[in-house]
Amino acid sequence: MSRIAKYPVLVPAGVEVALAANEITVKGPLGTLRQALTAAVAIERNGNELQCRAVEGVENSDAMSGTVRALVANMVQGVSQGYAKKLTLVGVGYRAQAQGDKLNLSLGFSHPVVHQMPVGVTAETPTQTEILIKGADKQKVGQVAAEVRAYRPPEPYKGKGVRYADEKIVIKETKKK
Repeated sequence: MSRIAKYPVLVPAGVEVALAANEITVKGPLGTLRQALTAAVAIERNGNELQCRAVEGVENSDAMSGTVRALVANMVQGVSQGYAKKLTLVGVGYRAQAQGDKLNLSLGFSHPVVHQMPVGVTAETPTQTEILIKGADKQKVGQVAAEVRAYRPPEPYKGKGVRYADEKIVIKETKKK
């Protein structure tokens, strides 16, 4: 049995879970998330707990039970607490400005970079060199942060670029004559 699937997912107060034949819907104060389910995993509800069980005789059901449990746990946490990724801009003249559902970036190019935020994800700029990406869907938040970082990834000689706040950049030594 999957070690992750052994642990139940606790559903906090204020979060509603609807189980259908092949879909789970989690609704909370920060939004609603849906996830398609596979036939290899059965989800049982016991009070305020959800338990994922592998279906006997189905290939990869043990591995999928752990995966589905992790996805459901991320959904429950997302609609109750939410997820956030913090990015930092390092470089002279590098700036960010959030305007509605768009993120305007000045990253040393000859043109400004405008990133359109998907539905359910918001961007805040506490300072000009910090970006805070928030949302209920962990996967969307991480994908948007990776897309923004990809516009100007940190370079290894001076460390300039867009980086995660907790990312450590190993600076290379320049070539000596």
